[in-house]
Amino acid sequence: MNVIQEINNVNDKFATEGSKLRIEKRGEKLNIRGSLPSKEDKNNFKIQRISLGLKADISGLEEAKKKLQLVNLQLELNQFDWINWIVKPNIKESKDSFEFPNRLNQFEEFFFKESKSEYLSSTRKTTWRSSYKPYLKRVLNIYYEKESEDLEKIFQKTLESYKEGSRSRKQCATSLSVLAKFLEIKLPEDWKLNSKGYGLNKAGFRNLPTDEEIEKIWAKIPNKSWKFVFGLMATYGLRNHEVFFCDLSSLTSFGDKIIRVLPTTKTGEHQVWPFHPEWVEKFQLSKLGENPELLPNIDNNLKNTTLQKIGKKITDQFKRYSLQIKPYDLRHAWAVRTIFYDLPDTVAARMMGHSVSLHTQTYHHWITKRDQQQAVNNALLKVKRSKSV
Repeated sequence: MNVIQEINNVNDKFATEGSKLRIEKRGEKLNIRGSLPSKEDKNNFKIQRISLGLKADISGLEEAKKKLQLVNLQLELNQFDWINWIVKPNIKESKDSFEFPNRLNQFEEFFFKESKSEYLSSTRKTTWRSSYKPYLKRVLNIYYEKESEDLEKIFQKTLESYKEGSRSRKQCATSLSVLAKFLEIKLPEDWKLNSKGYGLNKAGFRNLPTDEEIEKIWAKIPNKSWKFVFGLMATYGLRNHEVFFCDLSSLTSFGDKIIRVLPTTKTGEHQVWPFHPEWVEKFQLSKLGENPELLPNIDNNLKNTTLQKIGKKITDQFKRYSLQIKPYDLRHAWAVRTIFYDLPDTVAARMMGHSVSLHTQTYHHWITKRDQQQAVNNALLKVKRSKSV
């Protein structure tokens, strides 16, 4: 008997009865998929899955039909609760009873559990979508393909599915490390070693724009509001969305030109100095100190949008004006610029709102060049002094 055909027949029958849910086969398991209450807000429905842990055979399908009827009844009586559909397995049990998909649902609930404020909740949603969801989706797909293998090997295969030295590989390693800790499973000993290579030198050395090119690109932007966005990002090395979450009051004629990135952003509050300082006037940023509304009129109310969506608007605008560089190129160029200003790496990392280790990894090539140049300069100076004695 064809299981797929039987599943389709069952789904057709439920659909005629008005059900918005269906049974689906993923790998060798059966799930329920359809519009279900959000784990964060029971009044908000979205397309989700319930992992049943049932084998994709006729016997499993009969049990899945009963589960689907129960879910429909709970929804009809407004009694549906995710806690009843997420099984907490014994970690020491065999992998078949581990119910990895259910544990991923638990991990998602855990991730959002501490979102006590609207701003924090919005930030976490952005982080989840960009830094976790893509990698958890891939590890789940590999799990279904390699269901007979240990999770340690599945995690390893997921990591190795990303190109060595890519940012995605680094982020995958970070996200799966957090998941592994939650699941209380041990990762391979060489996990950190295999996840390295975030640095720009391994990522193909972005063709970063020179200062002269940045000035020329700024001059070509036809819209004044977007020229301010470009100027802020170039001068202060801001992330896309940070442009719209800054205190710019210091940019007035009598201000110290040190802007403050507000705590509602991805990495919290931090202060940033301009490099080059003269670009504040070059790009007419002082006008923003008097009137920040000169920036584009973008909805930055995190009740209505996310940091990711705001950032995408800037990326789209760069493409619209055919600027031939990516927004993050300005941020990377700013970081490299501070290296050759001899700004301490710890200070630059703080201004960029990330860790020193990430800073040194990412800009390893230029930092090494700076340090080597300083050593050469010191050696030459020492020889010069000895000859003059």
